[in-house]
Amino acid sequence: MATPHNHSAPGNSHAHGHGKTGLPALVVGAIGVVFGDIGTSPLYTLKEAFSPHFGLTGNHDTVLGILSLVFWALMIVVTLKYVTIIMRADNNGEGGIMALMTLAQRTLAKGGRSAYVVGILGIFGASLFFGDSVITPAITVLGAVEGLEVAAPGLHRFIVPIAVVILVGVFMAQRFGTEKVGKVFGPITMIWFIALALIGIHNIIEAPEVLKALNPWWGAKFFLEHGSHSVLILGVVVLAVTGGEALYADMGHFGAKPIRYAWYTMVLPCLMLNYLGQGAFVLEHPAAVKNPFYEAVPSWALYPMIVLATMAAVIASQAVITGAYSVARQAMQLGYIPRMQIKHTSRETIGQIYVPYINWVLMVAVLVVVLMFRSSTALASAYGISVSATMLIDTLLLALVARALWPKWRKFVLPLCVVFFIVDVGFVIANGAKFFDGAWFPVVLGLVVFTLLRTWRRGRELLHEEVRKEGIQIDSFLPGLMLAPPARVPGTAIFMTADQGVVPHALLHNLKHNKVLHERNVFLTVETLTVPYAPQGKRLKIDAIGDDFYRVLIRFGFMEIPDVPLALMRSCDAGGTYFDPMDTTYFASRETIVASRHRGMPIWRDRLFAFMHRNAAPATGFFRIPGNRLVELGSQVEI
Repeated sequence: MATPHNHSAPGNSHAHGHGKTGLPALVVGAIGVVFGDIGTSPLYTLKEAFSPHFGLTGNHDTVLGILSLVFWALMIVVTLKYVTIIMRADNNGEGGIMALMTLAQRTLAKGGRSAYVVGILGIFGASLFFGDSVITPAITVLGAVEGLEVAAPGLHRFIVPIAVVILVGVFMAQRFGTEKVGKVFGPITMIWFIALALIGIHNIIEAPEVLKALNPWWGAKFFLEHGSHSVLILGVVVLAVTGGEALYADMGHFGAKPIRYAWYTMVLPCLMLNYLGQGAFVLEHPAAVKNPFYEAVPSWALYPMIVLATMAAVIASQAVITGAYSVARQAMQLGYIPRMQIKHTSRETIGQIYVPYINWVLMVAVLVVVLMFRSSTALASAYGISVSATMLIDTLLLALVARALWPKWRKFVLPLCVVFFIVDVGFVIANGAKFFDGAWFPVVLGLVVFTLLRTWRRGRELLHEEVRKEGIQIDSFLPGLMLAPPARVPGTAIFMTADQGVVPHALLHNLKHNKVLHERNVFLTVETLTVPYAPQGKRLKIDAIGDDFYRVLIRFGFMEIPDVPLALMRSCDAGGTYFDPMDTTYFASRETIVASRHRGMPIWRDRLFAFMHRNAAPATGFFRIPGNRLVELGSQVEI
């Protein structure tokens, strides 16, 4: 097993695989892809704070109180928790809740109850992240297009159709890849942030009183004046910090340093200037609370701002979509979802990928959400619960990682985790209060995804147990076979097997039906490590077990695309055993799952696993085995 990467300090972040791409280009790309989600939150955050649901008026103290809560949420949750601390908890340069989960599990006894609970937490957080990936594109695009109502109220009936057309275009463009999309989106998003800042400054000059909101006292005063009811407003404040988890999940696409530079120098200042500008405008014009973002825009700039906001909303969708690809690949390699086709979209940056199946499922789900809720206000009730719950799980996992892997820094990080925990719990309670208003949707969606992930994982375990139970041990099988060996034919046969100690079903079927052995026979096992990239020295292990039989173990990291023929070819180049690609035949067993009432899972989960297994991409295609060198032999397994 490969030695895990040791994170002795929280400054051990690795930018990896970014080739010759310079830091300025990565910063621009990160602004375009990573910060789109959080960058469009000014479109709807203050608007929702003053919705009739909360009964707040745009008076001086209320405006300053809400702005103070927004500012300190951005500072505590995004700046301190995600950008400064959590992004240092990388798994060889990769981020996201799955990477954090594997780091946390590494600190616990393997196979223990604690490691199991951490795995459940991580998978549930990943499931909620997929829910966020559905709602974010819908709310941001609707929020942008709704600016048309401010300019021309008669266009209201066209808002949903326009949003649908834009969203279809977003998902159609994904196949061109993050790098190309980032090159186009980066400059547009920079213009967006500059516009946010300029509009903010223009309005702050008219009412500089609003700058007092940076004092945390105004946030505390808001809580004191509104009592327990004020906790509910956190359900709106969380809208300002959505994108923190996506920012962390996208870390592998650009690296930690470009994301930090972009946040500290551009994104955070521009966001706060705009929020303060909206607040300043409301102080001067209390009736503007209906849509403070667009009301604060000078009339001559309204239409250009609607266009720019729509483009920014498209980019916001990009952040969670690319994050969903990264989380899906990690889940796939760790055995939580079926194998799917993955396409690399950059020659220089390893982390930039496109997963067609995830893309089209997300597109359908997003369009359904738009047609169900039909406005950003209706979606705001659904938004936030999945994000806040994921952020809470991140905090718990961070505490585990800091306690075990950062001995020098844990005395600072662990007390901060207590602060993060209190803030996250407040967000979860506030969003949970909106359950029947729409928050049920992402929760149900997350539970469905969680069920699929856990069913696939458990089903695979049961499948391997059954195969092993019915299997014959290699160590006892080979001596018996060689007592009366069958005829041998030229060439190399590679038998794919998940268990190195058991004779592959494909070999038994080949002997039964063809009654021959190849000159050389290889039992090949592919192992996925809990680090993103397998160390080259431990990539491949070959053991000769006599009579021209070999055991071969190939290891891949969970962020790699497993290419078995290429790994074997590199073994030859490194002076290892030679495998002639033109003289090698791969044999694989393809199991048909039969659900049983008396085995490991309830019958409905058995059937669900059988359906998923039937529709999964075959292992041979996933491992890049050429179809013209492959023989598949079927078998039936009851679980």
